Amino acid sequence: MAFQKEIVVSHDDLDDLNHVNNVRYVQWIQDISKEHWQTVATAKMQQDVIWVVLTHHIEYKRAAVLDDLIVVSTHIESSSGAKCVRIVEMKHGKTNKLLVRSSTEWCLLDSKSYRPIRIPEEIKEIFL
Repeated sequence: MAFQKEIVVSHDDLDDLNHVNNVRYVQWIQDISKEHWQTVATAKMQQDVIWVVLTHHIEYKRAAVLDDLIVVSTHIESSSGAKCVRIVEMKHGKTNKLLVRSSTEWCLLDSKSYRPIRIPEEIKEIFL
């Protein structure tokens, strides 16, 4: 179940080469992941558990520049035990060409103990 949003590149997003800064892409990966969780998960789920990043793998395919429209989409590719793999893709809004693709491994923790817990079926049902 994909989740999507659009971003327009601003001056604050640019690096010294006038391309979107790599750090900004990482922030957008984090942002859409959090927004997807907060939009779909129930209030109880959000209260009982938290997600932490274990690994990021990011492929930078093309540069984005000032005023480009970027379509950011995310979905859960797989899950096992306490871990899931979330894919984020960013495409140019006019050409639909892939700019960035990331694969992030997340771990689910109990919000009180901070210990890993198996991903419950009710969470899998709304994200897979």
